[in-house]
Amino acid sequence: MTETQPLPGLADLHAAAARLAGHAVRTPLLASPHLDAVSGARVLLKPECLQRTGSFKFRGGYNAVACLDPEVRARGVVAVSSGNHAQGVAEAARLFGVPSTIVMPADAPASKLARTRRCGADVVTYDRATEDREAVAARVMAERGGVLVHPYNDANVIAGQGTVGIEIAADAQAMGVVPDLVAVPCSGGGLGAGIGVGVRATFRDCAVALVEPEGFDDYARSLQEGRILANSRQSGSVCDALMAVSPGAIGFALNRASNTRAVAVSDAEALAALALAFNELKLVVEPGGAVALAALLTGRLDVKGRTVVIVLSGGNVDAPLLDRALAESRGHQWRN
Repeated sequence: MTETQPLPGLADLHAAAARLAGHAVRTPLLASPHLDAVSGARVLLKPECLQRTGSFKFRGGYNAVACLDPEVRARGVVAVSSGNHAQGVAEAARLFGVPSTIVMPADAPASKLARTRRCGADVVTYDRATEDREAVAARVMAERGGVLVHPYNDANVIAGQGTVGIEIAADAQAMGVVPDLVAVPCSGGGLGAGIGVGVRATFRDCAVALVEPEGFDDYARSLQEGRILANSRQSGSVCDALMAVSPGAIGFALNRASNTRAVAVSDAEALAALALAFNELKLVVEPGGAVALAALLTGRLDVKGRTVVIVLSGGNVDAPLLDRALAESRGHQWRN
């Protein structure tokens, strides 16, 4: 795919930011004395759980739809997603007044299914464990038409996600701080790749760490091997937003070139971080959106004495799972 789509650069991110102005929320960069004390670092939070549709995915979805030729866009858009990209593309399509069809796993969180339909999308479900979502999407496009907006292996999507990095850099500068590390939840790798482009344009030595769920560490293995590897399974984690089969080629090229690294956290650690975000930070974060926070809290990241930005990538969690996280975390003490 990189042969047909040039790797997105800083100019593409700024163009995406201009398109998103007035549509996306410019989420703040928040300090947390509590996390500073727990981690021994200066911690800043980028809460994309406060973004339109509840996750960073609106940025990339909107930018990609905006970049389509108007005649192509008018025929409708198709997306495959467990729910966050689904809502982002569906909301973008609604804003442009075009139809959207979203292919989603039948076991996606109920709130994500409902909110995607609320945006006006026609949702087509499939079995995550036995069906190939790409094949389902191809069948949908053959039957209904429409153009596919890939959740991460698309230069315009990555440029949209990269606006998160531009904002982090601008706000850090305004605060007079130099980030040493940005930790980013990772599925297909588009968010981390885009953030890397945006942040390093201002802070060239800032590192990016991708955080995955245990058992779905395709990015860590791919970076170690220097080639794209796949996960052996497509279900089995509470981090429903972070179960891509393999890294996207475009993001992988960017992440590999910048020596990005990846770490993994367990489902239990993600849920405990979700509970801390709710109890201490007063933020609602979904498990996949909390993995970077979990990596900080568990010491997977070497942050003591450094300045680190934690991206909270999404907040679309069903109430029963939030209740479970809160119940299981009672009495838990983080020791980094």
